[in-house]
Amino acid sequence: MSVMSKGADWLERQRHAHMTVEVEYQRDENSLTLQATIGRTIFETTDDYGRITKIESRDFLIRACDLVFDTQITTPTAGDKIIEGGFVYEVMSPAGQPDWRYSDINRQTLRIHTRQTGNENDTQTKNPIEEDKDNETNT
Repeated sequence: MSVMSKGADWLERQRHAHMTVEVEYQRDENSLTLQATIGRTIFETTDDYGRITKIESRDFLIRACDLVFDTQITTPTAGDKIIEGGFVYEVMSPAGQPDWRYSDINRQTLRIHTRQTGNENDTQTKNPIEEDKDNETNT
């Protein structure tokens, strides 16, 4: 193992030990409790007219060896959900970008791109305008 690999391995252990929060990772009806570091990625896309759009993703960095379903180490899949701090984030990435990538040279850490899709207590996401209409009819 090279000096760079050893250094990256040490940094990964430090990140996991000192810079993580507990999250719940959900796939279909299965869920895991994992430690994740919160990050972000800013994606830039250019439309047909040359206009640049920037989209920010909330990223979760987790150890690749911790994402295990049915005794198999797996990788993130679009549509998986991560619950953190009462908010629900769905694994997705804009404009044809990958939903995740390895974040270190030793492929020990996954950087998972997500977008907030709701709150943990929401049974369904409701349009705020529709919610106002409901409140008006109940008064």
